[in-house]
Amino acid sequence: MTSDLMPAAFIGHGTPMNALEHNHYTEAWQGFAASVPRPRAILVVSAHWFINATAVTAMAAPRTIHDFYGFPPELFAIEYRAPGSAEIAVEVADVAKPTWIGLDHDSWGLDHGTWSVLVHMFPEADIPVLQLSINADQPLEYHVALGASLAPLRERGVLILGSGNVVHNLRRIDPGRGETGFDWAERFDTDARTIMGADPGGMAALQRHGDYPLAVPTPDHFIPVLYLAGLAAAAGTATETLLDGYVFGSLSMTSYTLGLASPPVTAGGDIAEAPAPIPDPAVVPPYDTNI
Repeated sequence: MTSDLMPAAFIGHGTPMNALEHNHYTEAWQGFAASVPRPRAILVVSAHWFINATAVTAMAAPRTIHDFYGFPPELFAIEYRAPGSAEIAVEVADVAKPTWIGLDHDSWGLDHGTWSVLVHMFPEADIPVLQLSINADQPLEYHVALGASLAPLRERGVLILGSGNVVHNLRRIDPGRGETGFDWAERFDTDARTIMGADPGGMAALQRHGDYPLAVPTPDHFIPVLYLAGLAAAAGTATETLLDGYVFGSLSMTSYTLGLASPPVTAGGDIAEAPAPIPDPAVVPPYDTNI
């Protein structure tokens, strides 16, 4: 690895209400962004574009997608008007060959897995942002390998971000647990952190972990971390933990960085002590919120 490589990261994004919050999670995201060179473009693998194909957004002006339910109007009012780039979308497709990546000119945009993080990292929204879909038909090993194939983009100034949650079980959410995790969530997250810090290329093996069925009842939020694992494997190095933690028992907020030359800069200021809220479970069940 050389200092010319753009760092990369996986962000545990949690509830979209983090877009409106200032807490220790959002401060760490801001600190990461302040510690990297200005990207030529940002490529995000978000848990919320989970389809039966591999595609990259290629429109000039991707729309802001409010893909959640039961949250206050202030959240639906957010517009993250970053430009897209058809040129960079073609580069993404080219470096991944022979794996096929389709160009999406008019279907998707920027979902909350992307913009709820980027409003903190790059609030000016003046850097081209693209999303790479998660192909739901492919095994975990495919995503690690595809992440590795994207490594040349780091040499071209593209910041690659995964956005999801290593542990994500909406049916087990307990708002009363605050910033604590169930024992199964902590076991799985701890073992994932061990692999990311030693042998990231082996992350797909976690599908055989005893707590995988509870921690990853659906793979959409777990798969984004595999792209950082693949990038780390391609670089021949491990990742660093940006932050860790849990909310509501069954969500892990653990985030990782790759190739960060110096510790993240902290933003400072007043920090919320409680986790970002979710809709009242009696009104909107957590599994219907699409967080």
